[in-house]
Amino acid sequence: METKNKVWFVTGASKGMGLTLVKLLLSKGYKVAATSRNAADLEKQVGESGPNFLPLGVNIAENEQVKEAIEKTVETFGKLDVVVNNAGYAIYGAIEELSDQEFCQAIDVNLIGTTNVIRNAMPYLRKQESGHIINFSSSGGYKGYGSSGAYTAAKFAVIGLTECLADEIKHLGVNATVVAPGFFRTSFLDKGAEMYAKTMIDGYKTDGMKAWMQSMNGTQQGDPQKLSQILIDIAKMKNPPVHLLAGPDAYQLVQEKIKEDEVERENWKSLTFSTNLDD
Repeated sequence: METKNKVWFVTGASKGMGLTLVKLLLSKGYKVAATSRNAADLEKQVGESGPNFLPLGVNIAENEQVKEAIEKTVETFGKLDVVVNNAGYAIYGAIEELSDQEFCQAIDVNLIGTTNVIRNAMPYLRKQESGHIINFSSSGGYKGYGSSGAYTAAKFAVIGLTECLADEIKHLGVNATVVAPGFFRTSFLDKGAEMYAKTMIDGYKTDGMKAWMQSMNGTQQGDPQKLSQILIDIAKMKNPPVHLLAGPDAYQLVQEKIKEDEVERENWKSLTFSTNLDD
């Protein structure tokens, strides 16, 4: 077994990418604190217990619960090295279709939860002058599509948040990376009706989004095991990337978006340059 000294803190670890990462870390001998809303379910899904694994029941949208979880991690393992904000929540529907509760829950889990973890981890990382915070966004954090407003708004924000964070902490010896995956073969699309707004309004195309997402389920090309290993690899780097696109589909989407944006900027350049005060 490859024993490592680094202590990892991973959110959203009871399924999907988080679960794959936690299992891989433990198999390599890392110490891992992992969160889910239900600690017993998390321990069952991971399938092992022992001195290297600390399962924690946490609602990451609740700052005090996050604070206590990170404190317990440091008390248990003596330090904190790599933080992975993987927990996510997707709800699809046109903006008019989404209730206040549905929209806010997407923001709470994807953005507020990530911010809570950063805020409470940084005192330890700053003091030891080392560490790495890895935030999960999405390829949907670069391009907005109809019926994905809540999820996309949060994921766009996570990219901007990470860029700011990286600029704030680099001189402290701490790194930040935002990962934007395309479609990976996880349980992300398994939630069925839970992924869609309860209210549907004639005239929008949410049913089309639902059909497309259902057709994608089980056919995703991304390998979560490979991405998990990449996360382990970049956590070893002195100068890891601030932005990491994960998957050829994510790369293609972002490249196409860059080209579309460039065309639009040039088409409207005359208006852009017309806003200064006259001399």
